[in-house]
Amino acid sequence: MSIKESELILTEKGNIYHLNLAPSQLAPTVITVGDPDRVEMVSKYFDIIETKAQHREFKTHTGLYKGKRISVISTGIGPDNIDIVMNELDALVNIDFEKRQVKKKLTSLDIIRIGTSGGLTEDIELDSFLISNSAIGLDNVMHYYDKAEKIFNRDFAQLFIDHTQWNPDNSVPYAVGADKNLLMKFASEKTLQGITITNVGFYGPQGRVLRAKLKDEDLNEKLSSFRYKGKKITNLEMETATIYGMTKMLGHRALSMNAIIANRASGTFSKNPTKTVDALIQYTLEKIAQ
Repeated sequence: MSIKESELILTEKGNIYHLNLAPSQLAPTVITVGDPDRVEMVSKYFDIIETKAQHREFKTHTGLYKGKRISVISTGIGPDNIDIVMNELDALVNIDFEKRQVKKKLTSLDIIRIGTSGGLTEDIELDSFLISNSAIGLDNVMHYYDKAEKIFNRDFAQLFIDHTQWNPDNSVPYAVGADKNLLMKFASEKTLQGITITNVGFYGPQGRVLRAKLKDEDLNEKLSSFRYKGKKITNLEMETATIYGMTKMLGHRALSMNAIIANRASGTFSKNPTKTVDALIQYTLEKIAQ
């Protein structure tokens, strides 16, 4: 049965709509970044750039780095954009655009997020590299998909709900892990590991106060005191759990690499966040090429 035009939206050139890419333009290894300007920060290290495409905040460069074909794509900020990007990346490799049918043989992508994040406790040093070995999602994207709960760690999520006295009016938290093989490949003495919180906003949802008062002023204290099997929540951001959930559901592999440029406990911010992100980019590219 073919997929309707309203569901699989293609451009006049036959590209997937939001990413504006043809299947041949996507590499099997994908780096995602939030900021479109960060795409060039990655692709400047490519030996060759074969494809450049952009539509709205979704910018892509595909090329070669030390013989490894890589695409780097900007997602913009937030779980809603991750829903778009992950579905369209999957469509590029697993749907026949001419027949509008799912392929019999499915392809798995390696998807590595390079993002910025804020450390939650004082021991998470500014300008460090942190790998999300697992993530707790406070968004609602995954709950729209049938049987997504099969990939969740229910005990993990329930302990979090109980500890934080989570307000069910906000969302239903879920917990999901990184791809174990990618985690082993990218980890080193240069990286930390921890539990990442993914939330739907930058200010109130992450406990920031400017003028609007928070409903739960103790949220970040509850997060920092939570433990699961001896592991603590280390950082806050807005994409990782949704990436982990969507990729596991669709049969891909994902890992989130975080440049820690703020520390919420100490109230400090990196003196040179661009340098930190650039160093993480170089680290990640070398690990991909190995």
